[in-house]
Amino acid sequence: MADYGTDQLLLDIADYVVGYEVSSRAAVKTARYAILDAVGCALLSLNYPECVKLLGPIVPGAAVKHGAHVIGTTHDVDPVTAAHGCATATRWLDYNDAWLGAEWVHPSDVVGAILPLAEYLSRVRMERNLPSLTMKDVVVNAIKAYEVVGILALENSLNQIGVDHIMMTRVAVAAVATAMLGGGRREVANAVSNAFADGAGLRCFRHYPNNGTRKGWAAGDAASRGVWLAMMTMRGEMGYDLVLSAPVWGFNDVYFRRQDLQVKRDFGEHVMENVLFKVAYPAEFHAQTAIEAAMRLHPQVVYRVDEVHQIAIQTTRSAVRCVDKTGPLKNAADRDHCVQYAVAVALLYGTLTAEHYEDSISQDPRIDELRRKTVVTENPQYSADYADPDRRSVANAVQVHFSDRTSTSKVEAEYPLGHKRRRAECFPALEKKFMAALSTRMPPTRAGFVFERTRDPQRFDATAVPDFVELFHPSPSPFLLPPIRGGLDYVVPAGEGALALPPGGAGGGGKKGGGGGAGGNFGGGDAFEYASTDRGDDTDRTGAPAIGY
Repeated sequence: MADYGTDQLLLDIADYVVGYEVSSRAAVKTARYAILDAVGCALLSLNYPECVKLLGPIVPGAAVKHGAHVIGTTHDVDPVTAAHGCATATRWLDYNDAWLGAEWVHPSDVVGAILPLAEYLSRVRMERNLPSLTMKDVVVNAIKAYEVVGILALENSLNQIGVDHIMMTRVAVAAVATAMLGGGRREVANAVSNAFADGAGLRCFRHYPNNGTRKGWAAGDAASRGVWLAMMTMRGEMGYDLVLSAPVWGFNDVYFRRQDLQVKRDFGEHVMENVLFKVAYPAEFHAQTAIEAAMRLHPQVVYRVDEVHQIAIQTTRSAVRCVDKTGPLKNAADRDHCVQYAVAVALLYGTLTAEHYEDSISQDPRIDELRRKTVVTENPQYSADYADPDRRSVANAVQVHFSDRTSTSKVEAEYPLGHKRRRAECFPALEKKFMAALSTRMPPTRAGFVFERTRDPQRFDATAVPDFVELFHPSPSPFLLPPIRGGLDYVVPAGEGALALPPGGAGGGGKKGGGGGAGGNFGGGDAFEYASTDRGDDTDRTGAPAIGY
């Protein structure tokens, strides 16, 4: 798409979204997990009234024809509002996936826009006697949206200039949503230009003294805006070809002091293949390995809490900037981005769930006492490995010193459970996380049925999007969920440690994950085995033919 009067980045994104063919087996398998993990995170959030109050139509009682559902609810709304609700629920507990570059983003925010838009388009198509979109379409579009948001985040730090990363989500959603609506390269470039023209908002609500719940719905705001811009573009609204490079008034001059946005890697499937899942703990990703290390120290510390003299945490430069917090913590949104708080809870309780961020737990005086005794320092090697594209580690080390001058060993964790290097452990654990989320919203038998219905890769891909969404509806169609005979009641096997998950709501069982099978078959069977972690290419290890995405 040669056009010398348009910013090259707009053209590159448009060419990629419209013309690229997904072919990586690793990306496809991971995308299935990513979509279901996003849905599971959204279902868990429905147990929290502060999240639920933000969902549904902005005007009470408003209804639309050919709308889309906020996943797991009865809200049937326009796709813009549905995107806001789905992405907000996905993000609320800070339990969805992450991507760490120069900027820190949460790629699955885009699923909150893609899924309801696909449902809306399917309902329109079915009324016209055309086939519905399938979950295969959602997989492909998720891979592309992940790539756009992740590649932008690799080299461009918005947090360094005090503005929020969520504009990258808006750009990615605008691009993919326009293509889903039938737009070509020109339309995608126009929509993306408008997404950049919106600029980047402040990230003050993520930091003291303004920490607040907006960080839970900022993703919904960006996702819904991306869909809105796409729909406006498809009505014929114009774009702004030099939105990035225009002197004085363009994005680059305003935000980066006349430096261009940096994109040093071609768009492909890299981000989905390497995305970081939050498997065990709902906490900011920079703190995940610190929590893992603290969990291992819990038995040595829990009975000597009164003797603790100092807790030493070594971490990355990015973690110091993002999750090193001292002083008062105002609310749950503040606490889940504080590494001192997360480590203190892990040392005291030997677990960490969303409930531990609530006021009832935070009032435990021992938590603030341990926070006061915690010293966070940067380890330069950790920072270097964090930035190394071949490693992308997220390392932390924790050591506890006691008043009698004895100390625990220094426990170091380099790669969190959700890292690509630990996929063999990660995928089965994600299945348990998903089953646990289902169990908070539906009876065990139905949860088992939905789990089985979604874990087969071929069946998953072939499922019509409205049927997929219906699986999670509070009152699903009896034709979609027939009576089940036999035991589909999944529990954690005896003797196996349960994942630390948010507590259950309706339906119970939220703290213990279940099901999933140790094989990690959720996102793909033998024909879709995940690529070896010591290879950076898309080569399939099974010798099976290409999947033809």
